[in-house]
This record gives sequence, C-alpha cells and structure tokens, in this order.
Amino acid sequence: MDHSRAPVLEALQEFRRRGDVVFGPPGHKQGRGTDPRVAEVLGLDVFRSDVLSLNGLDDRRESQGVLEQAQELMADAVGAEHAFFSTCGSSLSVKTAMLSVAGPGEKLLLSRNAHKSVIAAVIINGVEPIWVHPKFDAERHMAHPPEPDDVRDRLREHPDAKGMLLITPTELGSCADIRGVADVCHAADVPLIVDEAWGAHLPFHPDLPAWGMDADADLVVTSVHKMGGAIEQSSVFHLQHDRVAVDVLKQREDLLGTTSASSLVYAALDGWRRQMAEQGHELLQTALRRAERLRAALDELPGLRVMGEEIVREGLAAEFDPMKIAIDVRDLGITGMQAAEWLRAERHVDVGGSDSCRISASITHSDDDATEKILLDALRSLVDGAGSIERQRPVRLPEPRALELEQAVLPRAAFFGPAEQVPAERAVGRISAETISPYPPGVPVVAPGEVITEEVVDYLRSGIEHGFLVSDAADPSLESFRVLTRS
Repeated sequence: MDHSRAPVLEALQEFRRRGDVVFGPPGHKQGRGTDPRVAEVLGLDVFRSDVLSLNGLDDRRESQGVLEQAQELMADAVGAEHAFFSTCGSSLSVKTAMLSVAGPGEKLLLSRNAHKSVIAAVIINGVEPIWVHPKFDAERHMAHPPEPDDVRDRLREHPDAKGMLLITPTELGSCADIRGVADVCHAADVPLIVDEAWGAHLPFHPDLPAWGMDADADLVVTSVHKMGGAIEQSSVFHLQHDRVAVDVLKQREDLLGTTSASSLVYAALDGWRRQMAEQGHELLQTALRRAERLRAALDELPGLRVMGEEIVREGLAAEFDPMKIAIDVRDLGITGMQAAEWLRAERHVDVGGSDSCRISASITHSDDDATEKILLDALRSLVDGAGSIERQRPVRLPEPRALELEQAVLPRAAFFGPAEQVPAERAVGRISAETISPYPPGVPVVAPGEVITEEVVDYLRSGIEHGFLVSDAADPSLESFRVLTRS
C-alpha cells in the first residue's frame, strides 16, 4: 500500500481548498466564532481542523471512504488484518474490546494489575472477572505481567471463560510473554485481548519488545497518544483471526463510542501512521540510542536505581521496553512523589509518573539532544538537592500477597448495591462498593466487591499522607470508605 498517503489529512486539505461553508456542527464554524482569547492560547488552526466526517471530510454517505482508507493503511503498517480508529481513548476502547468477547454474566480472565478503566468495564459490561494475579516484585514494590502458566491454571479452573485480557507493557515498561499467553488461550479456543496502551511504537522497530499482532494476539488496543505521535484520546483497535468477529467489534464500539468523533484525532492518527511507516525505524533507532545514553549516565548518579534488563534476567518479565526510564529514588531518602514535585517546582520538568518508590520518564521519537540534556541535568540536580527535601515517614507498603483481596461479590453488584460510608477503621472486613485507585498509574488497589483488609487500609491511608491522588473514591481523603450495607 502507498504509505505516503494520508487520506484524512488529504480530505481536510480538500475541504479547505473547496472553501465549504458549514451550517451544522461544530458551532464555532471552523473558528469563525471562536473567542480570540481562546484562539490566542490554542491557535485558530485547531478550530479550522475541527470538521465532521459526514458532510465535511466525506459526504453524507461516506462514499469517498476517507476513514476506511486510513484504517486500511494503519492495519497494513502494523501487520493487522483490520484496524479501527477510536477517538475516546483506550479507556473506552478496552471496554469495547471486553464487551466484544464476553457479555453480562459471562466469565473473562483479567490481569489484576489492570488500569481502572478495566474495572469500569467489568462494572458496565456485567462480566464475571476471573483475576489472573501479576507477578509481584517485592523488592521494587511493583507488579509485572502474569505468565502463561498463570493463565493456563485459571483457564483450567474456569473452562467456561470466554477469553483473556492481558496488560502489557506495564506503565513502567515490563512486558508479558504475549505469544506464550496466546498459545494457552488458543489451545482453549478462546481469544486473547491485549491492552497495549503503552505499546503503540512497538511494531516499528525490531529491537523493541514483541508487538501483540506479531505475537498472535487476537485483538490489541493501543493508545497512540502515550508513546506515539497523536493527540490525547487517540486509540486504535487492531484485529486478526476470526475469534473476535469484525461486525461484533464494530457494533460494540457503536454501542459505547461517540457519534461526534473528532477529526483532530483521526488526522493525528493518520499522520502518525504515515510518519512511522516512512521513518519509524530511523526515528526509533535514534530514540533507543538516546535512552541507552540516559541509562548509562543515570547509573553513575548516587541514590538512583534505574530499572532495566535485569528484570528479564531475574525472571520477572519476558521483555523490557528500554524507552521507559523507571528510576527508584528511595536511596535518596525521598519518595517518587516528592521527587516529581521537586522536579516540577525547581526545574520545570514534569515526569511521566511517580509513586511511593520511583519516578518514570518516557523517551520517544519526539525527544532530541536538548530534552535529553534537560532531563539529565534535572536529575543531577535532584541528587544534589535531595538533602533539602523534608523527610517523611515511609509509605507502609504491604506484602505482595496482601494486595490479592478476596472477591466476595461481583463488581457490578457491589458498585450498584446498597452502600454506606463508614470511617476507615470500621471498613476492615467490609465489602467495598467503590474502586480505589492511586493515580498515576491508576491501577485499583481495591475493586468493588473485594473485602477490605487492615493492611490495605494502612497502606492507602499512609499513602494519602504522602500525596496519593485517589480521585475515584467517594471520599478522596480516605478518612471513610464506601462499603456494602450489611443485610
């Protein structure tokens, strides 16, 4: 296929060339009605490019096939049989993918280190989650993806499960054995969905971890805005084989997706695919070398521990994405959250994520020598200035097994069931009626229907003291918890 083409961008150019005057949405009329104060910040071209697909980029019947052509090019570029753009982010795309495999009351295997959007999908879709627990790393206090044997064991226990959802890479770069899990699923004749939100770049360089389509997954969801070059909310479904029907996926997406899709997202996805198809190997090769230099330099800084290929050698992960720079800062006597706040306040550097142990930074094809130097200089300053950061009592991190909570009630029933708000000390032993997700990365510590334990309350409460953001709890301070009312 001709990857110099960009059908959505070409249609937008043609729309402008024709000088169409629109008497439908959006109401700003391609910027004519935009407040100049808004345009001064956002730029008028953002509004000029905000055009509907129907009677805009394409005609009323979509007879030009603008979006269809762009999606075919995307599928070809990444080695999928089909690709579909989504403008609601992978938080919605993963809900659609799950609903395409299992419906209300049916079982679905799920990695328990899933993002809160997966828990939301369980609640909305009404599926029965069969949790596959990740491989907990007690020393680093993080979760790596589950292994094929873990999936095999759960499928044997639940042979009526409709499929498996695997999260890989994690937000810190550890990767699953996708092919091994796919083989297990296919031996049971069920599909493998991969939530590869952090892996949009993986198809475009051989030195990166395995890409889900190449590793025989059936349905892969990517967030192109995370490690790719598209704007926020840019997501893509990638599909192959026949275990998930194309028409079923389309109908489920139509059920949940927006009817006012953003041409800005479509155009950004289309342009990013063209860039990667034409220049991806070269751009990512430069980024990989940059990440390697940064790792080598950071390894020389006292008090910083950079995670890398050792997690593969230790048998904790199948592969590792070197473009994710995860830096443990505990030896500096501070938390990752403190480090992130110091870097923002003192050096105007915003890291990608932080938790009680570490900070993380993503290196992409967009970085250059200047941003490389800025990051390295900022981290050198952090090492030098860490002594001035106020010491806090450490977050009371639980043992890994303490995070494997009992699922006493199905998440949907718990979320919509009769509930009450009780003080934290009275929540122990009660069944949660809410999702509690320190963010980022947004992986729930407690899901609806799980039994709250003393260790988890202690962990979350100490985390709040250190600056955990828990926006999905009814009481973000966690002085109280929402639990099912006792019958």
